[in-house]
Amino acid sequence: MPRLSPVNQARWARFRHNRRGYWSLWIFALFFALSLCAEIVANDKPLLVHFDDRWYVPVVKDYSERDFGGPFATAADYQDPWLRTQLNARGWVLWAPVRFGANSINFATNTPFPSPPSAQNWLGTDANGGDVLARILYGTRISILFGLMLTLFSSVMGVLAGAIQGYYGGKIDLWGQRFIEVWSGMPTLFLIILLSSVVQPNFWWLLGITVLFGWMALVGVVRAEFLRTRNFDYIRAAQALGVGDRGIIFRHMLPNAMVATLTFLPFILCSSITTLTSLDFLGFGLPLGSPSLGELLLQGKNNLQAPWLGITAFLSVAVLLSLLIFIGEAVRDAFDPNKAV
Repeated sequence: MPRLSPVNQARWARFRHNRRGYWSLWIFALFFALSLCAEIVANDKPLLVHFDDRWYVPVVKDYSERDFGGPFATAADYQDPWLRTQLNARGWVLWAPVRFGANSINFATNTPFPSPPSAQNWLGTDANGGDVLARILYGTRISILFGLMLTLFSSVMGVLAGAIQGYYGGKIDLWGQRFIEVWSGMPTLFLIILLSSVVQPNFWWLLGITVLFGWMALVGVVRAEFLRTRNFDYIRAAQALGVGDRGIIFRHMLPNAMVATLTFLPFILCSSITTLTSLDFLGFGLPLGSPSLGELLLQGKNNLQAPWLGITAFLSVAVLLSLLIFIGEAVRDAFDPNKAV
């Protein structure tokens, strides 16, 4: 494992010195890891089945009822009491800790939906009969992955635009700023509402639209850093020695600009997750039935008689965003040389 440079060692020490941000990073990593393994934690299909001296992995491969002694060639329904009895009588089954998936419906309950927390549904069910804990787990994964991809793509576009404007200046900078002023004034939400009436929104469609209108966040920071450093002596010397513009931008100037850029990334990630949650809450986000934190917030608003829905959704979003804010504060302290450990 390569050793960190003295500068990066000092930054890591300042990051760890911020205990709130340091532990928030570990808690966020744990939540993200659990969400990535959602199929293993929450699933209505068994993880492993041993039936008649043969092994089956339903979580990976689909099987029919005939594979387990049934009369039909249709897909096996592992919530069927007959099939469960058959599996337990002629083998054994390894289930996930939560026996419900993202779109599972608990037909075995006698309580009308939304039902309160119980031994079967630890956080209750929503208005459609889905397990709240499973939908939070799958919805958190979608929200984090959407936020990470939106942060990555918009940051790359913003850094490149700011670098080109700051390095070349002149008319390129002038016209670039005018374009950004006009483009940032576009009513993004209204455009998404209009386009949703024409195109069925999905994950990639929403990602493309939000990247298209959300890449300006880092332009000002990177542009200011390039305008500040382009007249430094070592940049003038590199130009005099015949170093190309690409080499100067990526090898000499961009590393300095990335220091300020990295401090903004956790906050941009927080904003990206909030964007998807807001769109889902308003009904212009992911397709109907997709697990989503915003959709759960909407169900809490529409079912005030079921307070566990609103409370669970609020706490999930609040904890997730708070962790990212605390991590962002720790990253900001790590890149601030005036912060003493």
